Amino acid sequence: MAYKIPESVLVVVHTRQLEVLLLQRADGGSSDSRGAWQSVTGSREPDDPDLEATARRELLEETGLTVGTLTDWGHVNRYEIWPQWRAKYAPDVTHNTEHVFGFLVDAATVATLDPAEHVAQLWLPWRKAMERTFSPTNRKAISQLPRRVLGHTGPA
Repeated sequence: MAYKIPESVLVVVHTRQLEVLLLQRADGGSSDSRGAWQSVTGSREPDDPDLEATARRELLEETGLTVGTLTDWGHVNRYEIWPQWRAKYAPDVTHNTEHVFGFLVDAATVATLDPAEHVAQLWLPWRKAMERTFSPTNRKAISQLPRRVLGHTGPA
């Protein structure tokens, strides 16, 4: 069995109007009351030359989206891998390093989902998207949208 590499990307797909695309995990993903909604995520593969390639591959696999502007936000999260997903990693691996990207699209658009990974999608204003996602690192990334897109430094 080939183990997953404990390095991944989180890609926040968004518009200039601060709308965010969320995907609902097919595997349930969370016992959190918000459900299993998240941005695009995925582990680096051995053939990925860099993290930008990982982000573009995951965008294509999870949404079919290719037209937009991908930006490395230069933010890295390190977190403990949830117990239900540990078996995908080598036995001694307990933590993952996640690199955050943004993907700016012109308008909210319908994504092409892989039903093995995601069962639904929705576009929400950034605050509602932040409330809906189950991942703390995803919520933190979405909270950065006003600053990253509009240049706001105070509360939006």
